[in-house]
Amino acid sequence: MKTKIIICAAGLLAILPGAICGVTPDARRDAAVEAIEKVMPAVVNIATETIVRRTRNPFEELLWEFYDPYYRRQPSRLYSLGSGVIIDEDGYLVTNDHVVRSATRIAVKLHDGREFDCDRVATSAKSDIAVLKIRCKPGEKFTAVKFAAPGDLYLGETVLALGNPFGLGGSVSRGILSSKNRRPPSANEPLDVADWLQTDAAINPGNSGGPLINLNGELIGINVAVYREGQGIGFAIPIKLVLETLSDIFTPESLKSLWFGARFKAGESPPSVAEVQPGSPAEKAGLKSGDIITRLNGKPMRSFLELVRELVSTGPQKDIRLDLLRGGAAQTCRLQLIPESEVFNEKLVQSRLGISVQPLTDETAERIGITSTDGLLITAVEKNSPAAGAGLERGFIITELDGEPATDLLKVAKHLYTKKKGETVRMQLLVTRRRGAFITVQPAVAQVDVR
Repeated sequence: MKTKIIICAAGLLAILPGAICGVTPDARRDAAVEAIEKVMPAVVNIATETIVRRTRNPFEELLWEFYDPYYRRQPSRLYSLGSGVIIDEDGYLVTNDHVVRSATRIAVKLHDGREFDCDRVATSAKSDIAVLKIRCKPGEKFTAVKFAAPGDLYLGETVLALGNPFGLGGSVSRGILSSKNRRPPSANEPLDVADWLQTDAAINPGNSGGPLINLNGELIGINVAVYREGQGIGFAIPIKLVLETLSDIFTPESLKSLWFGARFKAGESPPSVAEVQPGSPAEKAGLKSGDIITRLNGKPMRSFLELVRELVSTGPQKDIRLDLLRGGAAQTCRLQLIPESEVFNEKLVQSRLGISVQPLTDETAERIGITSTDGLLITAVEKNSPAAGAGLERGFIITELDGEPATDLLKVAKHLYTKKKGETVRMQLLVTRRRGAFITVQPAVAQVDVR
């Protein structure tokens, strides 16, 4: 009987340690509270300032010339608020592209009250994701959110939306995951409602760019929109799409126009290679998809963000040693980064299509009689080239290539590099014709084979 009493007493001690010690557990501290405490230090309030310079009409130009410097219209300023979340301890954060698009100044305020200016590092209008970098002292560290595993979602699970609604500072709303994204991503379409997570957690103006987290305190999405026609319907970009976008836009190419030619899987530690571009420095060095990068020039790599930063900081034409694991076996690759302009330039466009192009300048646009400089001017067409066969002529302006704006010669050349011989590119053109003292401009479309 004595033995049974001792066992029961021991069980009671195990079950009620707080009660025996005189400490009552706080019933309010549930999983949601603990998740918020874990993530809130990584949430930032974003304030942007955009200077809007208005185009003056001819009458205004006359007043400007006559009264200058007394007649001046100051550019108007637009201010907006949003949210973001820190994803790396060195101060990199993610928000929506629409929150910071066109902003001339970006500032963030942390949960502890500290304020910093930010630089825009990389953006994707298609997925509505932007990466910012906090301007901070060397060595200063920040609390970063942890990524959830892509696809690790349960319909009906509790989710928490954190952010800065209506500019009221850090706040939290609670709901459930009502729906996952409903369709596979399309290469040429911007992401929309069918690609997003749906939640009934309140997402209001100012919440955009803030984190949607699970009860483990892991990032499962980036708040993006609220459906105004209904109640309790908010949307977030799924973590899978966020990580894919980070992998696409946070590269040596996008950061410093240095050609590396491999993409890493975001969110993995140590980082691994997602894909390798044919003919790139990475492929020539022997790098392959699935390789796990452990060290760069002897320095351990913890994340793909750190790896890309170290690649960029090495600079062009400098020896880089990558230690990696392939199938569990240790290997080494050596390579150098190449300035993109040395490869993706007018010569590449000429070699693939048979045309010489140059950026459209203000002077050329004014002479032609158009107001926009968005496009590439064709300055020469090779005889018997694919471009000549498609009817392209000197003086035509390429405004789009395969549905993408043709405003950047580098981007156009990079797009053509990915095309195989015999594949077709679709061009949107402005066709200029001189008729006496007048120049006519008409839109046109052309299909050109790549050689």
